[in-house]
Amino acid sequence: MSKILVIDDDNAINELIKVNLELAGHTVVQAYDGTTGFALCKQEMPALVILDVMMPEVDGFTVAQRIRKNDETKDIPILMLTALSQINDKVNGFNIGVDDYLVKPFEMEELQVRVRALLKRYGQIPKSASTRELLTLKEVTLIPETYCVKINEKVAKLTPIEFDILNLLFQNYGNMVSSAQLLKEVWGYSPDDAIETIRVHIRHLRSKLDKISDGKKYISTIYGGGYKFSVE
Repeated sequence: MSKILVIDDDNAINELIKVNLELAGHTVVQAYDGTTGFALCKQEMPALVILDVMMPEVDGFTVAQRIRKNDETKDIPILMLTALSQINDKVNGFNIGVDDYLVKPFEMEELQVRVRALLKRYGQIPKSASTRELLTLKEVTLIPETYCVKINEKVAKLTPIEFDILNLLFQNYGNMVSSAQLLKEVWGYSPDDAIETIRVHIRHLRSKLDKISDGKKYISTIYGGGYKFSVE
C-alpha cells in the first residue's frame, strides 16, 4: 500500500508499530534516532512519517522542522507520537507543521485509524475538485489542486487539513458548522483534545487568511456551537 517511515528510539514500540503496519499491507522503514530518521526521510520519500517527540540528541520537534523546511520532504504528512499530553506541546507541533498527534500509550487500532486518515487526506485531491461544489464566493476562490485560497489577487497556501476545514465552511456558506461536524467530515474520528485541536487549526487558518484579506474577517466563531464562513 504505502511506504511509512517510523522514527522512534524505543525499540519495542518501533518494532510493534512496524509489525502492525506491515500486517495492514504497508512497507515500513525504521529509524531509531532523529538524525538517521531525517536522512531516511530524504532518501526514501515515504508517504507518511510517524515521529516520536522524546528522543536523545535530536528530538521530534527538530526533525519535524527539518522535514518541513526541506523542499523535497516539506509536504510529507507527519503523525507525532508523544507521552506529553499538554496542549502547549501540541500547539508547538502544529505550529511546526505536524499533521496529527497520538499520545502514548495508544492502541494499535487507533494508530491505524490515524494513518488511514492522513494517507487518504494527502493521497487524493479534495472533494471540491471532482464534484460540483462551490469554488468561488465573491472575492474568495478555493484552488483544490494546490490546496490554496485566493482573495482578490493574493494567494495563501494551506495545509490539507486547513483546506478541508475551509472547504467545509465554504460549502456551508452562511450557516454554522458544528465542531462535531468538523470532526466527522474533516478528521473522520475524534482526535485527542478534539475541541482544542480544532481551535488551533482554525487559528492557523484565520492567520493565513488575514495575511491576504486586507483586514476583512471571513470566519466567525459561534460560541458553544461551531464556526461560520461569510463574505459580507
